Amino acid sequence: MAEAKKYEGKTNFAVYAVWAALISVASLLPSIPMVGTGGTFSLKAIVLPLAGILFGPAAGAIICAIGGFIGQMLAPHTAWMGIATFITGIFTGTIAGFVSRGNWKIPLGLLVIFTGLWLSTSIGRQAIIFPAVFYTLGAITIILGGIFAKKWLLGSNPALRGAAIWLASFSGFVLAAGYANYVGGILMLQLPAQVWTGLAFISPIERAVFSLGAAIIGVPLLVGLPKIGVFVGPKPEGE
Repeated sequence: MAEAKKYEGKTNFAVYAVWAALISVASLLPSIPMVGTGGTFSLKAIVLPLAGILFGPAAGAIICAIGGFIGQMLAPHTAWMGIATFITGIFTGTIAGFVSRGNWKIPLGLLVIFTGLWLSTSIGRQAIIFPAVFYTLGAITIILGGIFAKKWLLGSNPALRGAAIWLASFSGFVLAAGYANYVGGILMLQLPAQVWTGLAFISPIERAVFSLGAAIIGVPLLVGLPKIGVFVGPKPEGE
């Protein structure tokens, strides 16, 4: 048993490094335009929440921080918020990790804070429809994910596992957007209210697609990685 735990720890640290490297390299890959939304889809959008879902919120935060920071150094054109850009990925991975482990209180509390910061600005109050739609959907996925995600991830039903990954990923993306929208979109760029009003329904669609991509990739990893000695996902109670 001691040897198994020792092996597991070494394996996970190696996988953490690989995942961080994957995030870094993903920053260099071209994005795919999303028809109808004007946004783009990239591999990086998938691997960020999976870092937290597969390895937990703490490891996910570290992986996303290292991978995101190196990635923005390799591809500075992606650092639209300057040096603070990589923090967005930390929110994605950490919150997805929390929700996948049944913790919805911390993510929901942070979402309330970001909503309050949004409404503290004149631009935010003019575009109240944006948080009313986008952040409300995030609150729903946080609560549902906090209740069901861990149970579904520990089960063997691939559809429920995919739903759990989708809920956790969408929650992570919403919190990351809450940070980026306030700091980057309002404080730094001062995007007008008309822009945010237009994004009120586009942003949820984009994040839903990103989350679907994470679910499609994440379910096979949850099944396959343990078979080669890499233990991922939440642990049953008592372990």
